[in-house]
Amino acid sequence: MYTRHMSVPKRLVVGLSGASGIPYALDLLQTLRRIPGLETHLVMTQGAKRVLVEEAELSLEAVEALAHVVHRSSDLGAPVASGSFRTVGMVVVPCSATTLSKVAYGLADNLLTRAAYVTLKERRPLVLVPRETPLPLPSLEAMVRAAQAGATILPAAPGFYHKPKAIDDLLAFMTQRILDLFGLEYPRAPRWGEVRELELD
Repeated sequence: MYTRHMSVPKRLVVGLSGASGIPYALDLLQTLRRIPGLETHLVMTQGAKRVLVEEAELSLEAVEALAHVVHRSSDLGAPVASGSFRTVGMVVVPCSATTLSKVAYGLADNLLTRAAYVTLKERRPLVLVPRETPLPLPSLEAMVRAAQAGATILPAAPGFYHKPKAIDDLLAFMTQRILDLFGLEYPRAPRWGEVRELELD
């Protein structure tokens, strides 16, 4: 009888797909790195790497260094492709319209979409962060279908009640919302009704 007990690290899969909004992903990765005991597994599509060149001043190597483990999008044999690899869930930020549709209809043709499929299959939290606007009917229908399958649709639409003074404040708002959905504690942005100032790293 198998009785060996092992301590399983708290793991979160972070997927980056080819949509505008890479700064949201970078802010999230930088914040996740500061949370003790959390292990991040990064999957970037080729599209995400292309957008990275246009939207960020960081190199691919610098972005990958923000995660604990990096997986190639073509590696369908990676641990995150299996439901037996335990995680607290997965977030796709930014989530392109193509990736959204693939997730909605269970098309697992790369590691990111396979990991998303597995996350839904195992009934773990899956957060999709689309940024495109306006939204055509196919994307709206895909959002509904993905939500019906168990995903949470979190559009990249930061609020303004915290009186943002810089772009970083808007990024922080979205990062805080993502952390909340996974029950991860890190003070990234003021909440509605808070009067105290947060001291951020």
